[in-house]
Amino acid sequence: MAEYQSFRIADMPVDERPRERLERHGAESLTTPELIAILFRTGTGARNAVGLAEDLYRSRGGLAGLARANLEELCAVAGVGRVKAIEIKAALELGKRLHTTTEEMCPYVRSAADVAQLVMADLRHEEREQVKILLLDTRNAVRRMMVLSQGTLNESILNPREVLTQVLRHNCAAYVIVHNHPSGDPTPSGQDISITLRLKQASDMLDVKLVDHVIIGDGRWYSLKENRHIRD
Repeated sequence: MAEYQSFRIADMPVDERPRERLERHGAESLTTPELIAILFRTGTGARNAVGLAEDLYRSRGGLAGLARANLEELCAVAGVGRVKAIEIKAALELGKRLHTTTEEMCPYVRSAADVAQLVMADLRHEEREQVKILLLDTRNAVRRMMVLSQGTLNESILNPREVLTQVLRHNCAAYVIVHNHPSGDPTPSGQDISITLRLKQASDMLDVKLVDHVIIGDGRWYSLKENRHIRD
């Protein structure tokens, strides 16, 4: 494939073109950069869409890196403008939503370990604190996962009103709060514990269950539920 990366895709042999290969052999026959190239449609003067997609894929260290990257980081790759970056983020978000909404693929939260497995890859190397919410149904199946806020290196922003607005908007029975500590140490701060208690109190008033608040470190996590900061 490398010898064709500087050619237009239209100039490639038909059996090497990503769109035609997908049509004939299915999406699973394509590499990840080839799938990205289909989203791009066009490349640059120096690189066709496949070459550009491979540049982007390598620059972020694979698919997980692409998922973590923001628009500015994607646009930093030569030839990837804002439109292409938005297309990538949209496609990745669809994949995430499929994972958390398809019945047979829907993950369940039975413990903090289940939560950590869902978010560790995304959060363990984040340089800023990021707060996520996992929205659950009555069986503790994850129906949606979203970012609530981005903090500074040392302080996350977590507003109980915003948390409960999302829970009620999506008609969920329960939820889990997750955030990371960029230091790699998941031990909760006094602020982490205080905001958790406020969330628990507000949730009880609205008959919504705060299942856990899980803090992610580098390969480690801390559950405020399992360490008895949250009591039923």
